[in-house]
Amino acid sequence: QVQLVESGGGSVQAGGSLRLSCEVSGVTVDTRFMVWFRQAPEKEREGIASIDRDSKIDYADAVKGRFTISRDNAKNTLYLQMNSLNAEDSGVYLCAAAFASRWVNNPLAPTEYDYWGQGTQVSVSS
Repeated sequence: QVQLVESGGGSVQAGGSLRLSCEVSGVTVDTRFMVWFRQAPEKEREGIASIDRDSKIDYADAVKGRFTISRDNAKNTLYLQMNSLNAEDSGVYLCAAAFASRWVNNPLAPTEYDYWGQGTQVSVSS
């Protein structure tokens, strides 16, 4: 059974930082595309950072220079370091994984991913 469990969300003031974690079981993080999405109220799910099996990384323009995606293969965990947070970064952050056999054409598109976590809430106050 595949499980993705996010943690690390919370409330922070604008300019602050948070580090999100996504603990994965049932599949390995280093053999597939992994991604962080966020979902704000009344907005579409937005892909913000992805990493592939070769460690190639993509970021959404909105978070470039502020967010860093990484993984710890030994812990089978995906991370998202978020700095210089602002109110527009608020939302539920979800991690997702693709089938290992899938070649992902658009790493930040939700339709490319097969396994999802439940999400962790991030609230940034200005």
